[in-house]
Amino acid sequence: MQPSSRRQFFQVASAAIATSQFPILGANDRIALGVVGLGGRGTDHLRYYSTFDAEARIAAVCDVNQAARERAVALVKKLRNYAPAEYEDMRELFASKEIDAVSLPLPNHWHALATIWACQAGKDVYVEKPACHNLFEGGQMVAAARKYKRMVQVGSQSRSITHKMHAMKLLGEGIIGQVYHARGLCFRRRFSIGHTPDEPVPAGIDWDRFLGPAQLKPYSKNKYAYNWHWFWDTGNGDIGNQGVHEMDICLWGVGRGGWPISVGSMGGKYVWKDDQETPNTQQSTFNFGDAQVTFDVRNLPTAPEGLAPMVDRSFVGNIFYGEYGMMTVVPEGFQVYQSTLKGAKLDLAGAPNSNRNEKFEKIMDEKAVEEDEEATLPHMKNFLDAIRTRNYQDLHADIAIGVRAASFCHLANISYRTGRTLSLSQSTGRFTDAAEANALYSRDYRAPYVVPAAV
Repeated sequence: MQPSSRRQFFQVASAAIATSQFPILGANDRIALGVVGLGGRGTDHLRYYSTFDAEARIAAVCDVNQAARERAVALVKKLRNYAPAEYEDMRELFASKEIDAVSLPLPNHWHALATIWACQAGKDVYVEKPACHNLFEGGQMVAAARKYKRMVQVGSQSRSITHKMHAMKLLGEGIIGQVYHARGLCFRRRFSIGHTPDEPVPAGIDWDRFLGPAQLKPYSKNKYAYNWHWFWDTGNGDIGNQGVHEMDICLWGVGRGGWPISVGSMGGKYVWKDDQETPNTQQSTFNFGDAQVTFDVRNLPTAPEGLAPMVDRSFVGNIFYGEYGMMTVVPEGFQVYQSTLKGAKLDLAGAPNSNRNEKFEKIMDEKAVEEDEEATLPHMKNFLDAIRTRNYQDLHADIAIGVRAASFCHLANISYRTGRTLSLSQSTGRFTDAAEANALYSRDYRAPYVVPAAV
């Protein structure tokens, strides 16, 4: 089959599947899952979904790497004693009527197109974070999920972690009053990736399919496997890798909708002399007018800040500042500090020169419970449950939530890459008077891997 006729086949097949009526799953029907992307995170997905064998069956696996497919089939055989179907092209997996839903632990640049194709083929989707690789893609993913009535969950596991859900509820109820500042901390110690030369594509890897929507470039080890995170064509740096989790919590807790008035981001790639394009140090500020979000990424040696506990490892977390208190949220739990002047704040109105000393007392210290130790499991369970209810509002991290968190990471990266503070239109989310910034709103797609203007 020639490439043009092959594309036509998949377009027709996807359209036919999308317009057919899929049966509603009963409570006792096992969901047939396909897992696309079988690297380190993909292997995690296989293990996690295997724990839900009474509810879901790993029916198919797909990857551009033949060795990865073989390892995945062997792992499923070991865990569940059956062999899933094997695909090299995700479009063929999506076209299968034997598949109900797909899980997409893919590189960032593939998240949007794979999700849209899957929705068009009538599949529910679990897609890893960040939801999208650029701002344009996020809107297209939401549109596809709604148009085809698909359940699309983003891998923002914090949304299913008990102590973080409780902390956000307390913030919404005003435990520290009006929140005026949310701070995200992504202090992940990483190391230089060095230099790797361009070389022939290893046997068994379809390099064209791996690049997909990205521009064609020679193969090198650093552009493949995990290090694709640090190249703009395929990744979004650590703010879009680890940081998107803390960005989501910032936006969840600060309680402001819409776009920020402005965004500014600066930093650089310090110390390292290697192939990495994205920064290893980045500071970003989002101004909402009556509140702000600030976000720090550091991959070099650093330490926790504020009232966060000292740890001897990488540190990620959030600090919220309110009119009469603070809250810290970390993987180990959360703490709330309230001002001793909280009850006297009305008495102090109009008395800015008061000599009263303000102290902060810890009023709550909630530890993470054991069930939170593997955050992905309850998040995937929530996805499987929503497939049965057919209500996307049952999802803890519906695609619209995931896109919002990813979008703020993209705003920061665009400010960083253009070297200027940017103002945004509140109605469109576009940058005002900044053509070079709006040029980064989307990307130049490589046919046939094009995120469509109309889904």
